[in-house]
Amino acid sequence: MPEGLEAELYRRAAEPCVGRTIDAVVVDERQPMAAELMATLPGRRVIAARRVGKLVLLDLRSGRRAGPTLGLHFGMTGRLVVDEVSAIERLEYASGRDDPKWDRFVLTFRNGGRLRVNDPRRWATFVLEPDEERLGPDFLAVSADELRLAVSRRRTALKAVLLDQRAIAGFGNLCADEILWQCGLDPARPANDLTARDLDGLVAAMRLHLPAMLARGGSHTGTISPEVRAAMPPCPRDGAPLRRATVAGRTTVWCPVHQTAVRNRRRS
Repeated sequence: MPEGLEAELYRRAAEPCVGRTIDAVVVDERQPMAAELMATLPGRRVIAARRVGKLVLLDLRSGRRAGPTLGLHFGMTGRLVVDEVSAIERLEYASGRDDPKWDRFVLTFRNGGRLRVNDPRRWATFVLEPDEERLGPDFLAVSADELRLAVSRRRTALKAVLLDQRAIAGFGNLCADEILWQCGLDPARPANDLTARDLDGLVAAMRLHLPAMLARGGSHTGTISPEVRAAMPPCPRDGAPLRRATVAGRTTVWCPVHQTAVRNRRRS
């Protein structure tokens, strides 16, 4: 957390900033671009709030000159607060406090209001002109053909591909486990072993469940929720004992019955 769903909630929260002009900037001195941000941003007007994957982008303008783009990445524990309203009151793995000493980035606007990133662990990062080209297609908009291309040439575990932001941008650990559980695919299965039927099921699960989780409030609202991950009850679908393993370097919760690789290898 935050994953791509939380970043989309933050993008929506940032939309009221469009049209406003930045008056003052405060940046955590530990940020690599702190001096450049404080020198560049004052006087710039926000003209758009966008998102790619986990990255929130504010396009800026100075007079008639477009640019630069400000990129906000929230790490594991960063929260966006706009006009003192938080898009997400509490992240699943972070404090629910809004301590002013945790403000790592603050934009104050000329006619009032401000945008803050509050992060107790200093994992959020703020950059000018982020390299959007390094990111794959967004997980809320990826087409079946783009997904097929992303997995077809990869022998690594399917979950590793989903978590690779260069392949598909937006997935984090919770969303990846949820979608694989929903479509019945083994997270450790080689990505290039998927059949056409498997890929169709993966696309369908993404299109159905990611927007539903977004509407409910984020990546923690799936069936394989943080509470389920902690308690490890029987699988809600088939009653088999859920398993916990490490896949792609991340703690992974999955069902050995309906996500078994043997069943998934049936050819369409």
